[in-house]
Amino acid sequence: MKKLLFLLALASFSFGSLLPETSAQNLAGDPLASRPKLVVGIVVDQMRYDYLTRFWDHYGEGGFKRMVNGGFTCKNNHFNYAPTTTGPGHTSVYTGTTPSVHGIIGNNWYDKSSGKVVYCASDSLYNSVGTDTDAGKMSPHWMTVTTITDELRLFTQKRGKVIALALKDRGAVLPGGHMANAAYWFNGGKEGDWISSTYYMEDLPKWVRDFNKSNASEKYKKIWEPLKDIKTYVESGADDNNYEGSFGGETAPVFPHDLPAIWENNNQFDILKGTPYGNSLTTDFALAALEGEGLGEDPITDFLAISFSSTDYVGHQFGVNSKEIQDTYLRLDQDLERLLKVLDKKIGTGEYLVFLTSDHGAVDVPGYLRDQKIPAGYMDSRGMSAKFKEFMSFTYGDANLIKNYSNAQFFLDHEVIKNLDLKVEEVQQAIGQELLGYDGISNVYTGHQMVQNNYTQGIPYIIQNGYNQKRSGDVLLVLDPAVVYYPETGSTHGSPFSYDTHVPLLFYGKGITKGSTVERTEITDIAPTIATLLGIAFPNGTTGSPIEEVLD
Repeated sequence: MKKLLFLLALASFSFGSLLPETSAQNLAGDPLASRPKLVVGIVVDQMRYDYLTRFWDHYGEGGFKRMVNGGFTCKNNHFNYAPTTTGPGHTSVYTGTTPSVHGIIGNNWYDKSSGKVVYCASDSLYNSVGTDTDAGKMSPHWMTVTTITDELRLFTQKRGKVIALALKDRGAVLPGGHMANAAYWFNGGKEGDWISSTYYMEDLPKWVRDFNKSNASEKYKKIWEPLKDIKTYVESGADDNNYEGSFGGETAPVFPHDLPAIWENNNQFDILKGTPYGNSLTTDFALAALEGEGLGEDPITDFLAISFSSTDYVGHQFGVNSKEIQDTYLRLDQDLERLLKVLDKKIGTGEYLVFLTSDHGAVDVPGYLRDQKIPAGYMDSRGMSAKFKEFMSFTYGDANLIKNYSNAQFFLDHEVIKNLDLKVEEVQQAIGQELLGYDGISNVYTGHQMVQNNYTQGIPYIIQNGYNQKRSGDVLLVLDPAVVYYPETGSTHGSPFSYDTHVPLLFYGKGITKGSTVERTEITDIAPTIATLLGIAFPNGTTGSPIEEVLD
């Protein structure tokens, strides 16, 4: 009998020793113990990678530096598709795939089935919650796949909470996924409140109503002055220059910006979006959500998705090289430190996971680049349109073959083409060849090329990843590097070039190793990396891969 017991014990020991360490631990204890209590996903709208390094010496120890020094940094992280805009960016971060799969091909796009331009988060089937305006008529229904937040809800049988928030509606709705407990966004104008949609709820919870009643937004109605001595902001250009836009009511785009004095000229609370105070207000609301929703208070993982939108508004108005953008990032660094300190206290140091990335980068103001003798410029849209109309009239007569032009894409009327006994691919090719000869256009691709070919590198690869067969156009344009459609002040984005694709990717907290990599990673790798760490299913459209070096 003793011999039998000895053999059984030996067999048990041998079997256990052959198991992977994590499996042996899971057999012995609670598998939830290795998971963070809370995942915080942070998207900093329009954050170029070099904002991390350019302003490094000005950052404190508790924000960006804490995440870099105590976590893992992907230094060569890129979007692998275009257009690089907010709606597709947030969706790709959370779905682990590109517009070719998830369907969010722009902030707005021409919908072939309805013949109308649609917005990536709009939904007339739902009503606003927290406002009498239409600002809450939103849902994620245009997104055709699941998100990492959806998969967490499915895995936990909805016991894990998902809360998403941003100044922009699309910055909250799309990361929250189809199953979020709630998504909230900021309604400016005369209200200055956080609102939602009946897609999620019929009434705002008490903690949101209390936050709105506290006049939390009102305290930021103040003068925006530099956080530090502006003379120390040597990493950015002159404060007064011709490359920046001004707030309504200002005579020059310079510090200080007297928000109370120009409040009415800029639609009241809307002006906060274009200042670093919008990020501070977002942080205030995120901390209220942590408390109000009880996030991270049990072993079942919750998810808080935060998008800091003000960085995009400031970048568009003042540009990549402005004092304002530098000050905005120094203040955001303080907000990140404030957030991390509360997470330490509420969730516990080492019990939560944070990742930080961006939805796209931005180009230096082309006018500034041009003055520095760097090739750059602005597309002559009127001249292009007139020349193109002349070509179409000469080639196809009075036939109206063009249904829509948007997002640098031409949408053709296939029925008219068929009635003229023409082939769609031949019309696409003819139009493409014509447009390729226009100033400011670098490349032209056709829908036929996107469907027939499998590109694996370069600009065609990036364009193809942004091409959705059901939703995208027939002819797709790529402008020359640093050539844009926008007015001559402020920065913009949307291209397949590195200034728009290269963004930060930081991981920090439970389950994350310390270090960095210069190997290329892509934005679609984030969701499967988080899924692997949590031990849950990948979002169902995932095309990215887990970043092995990140995981402890």
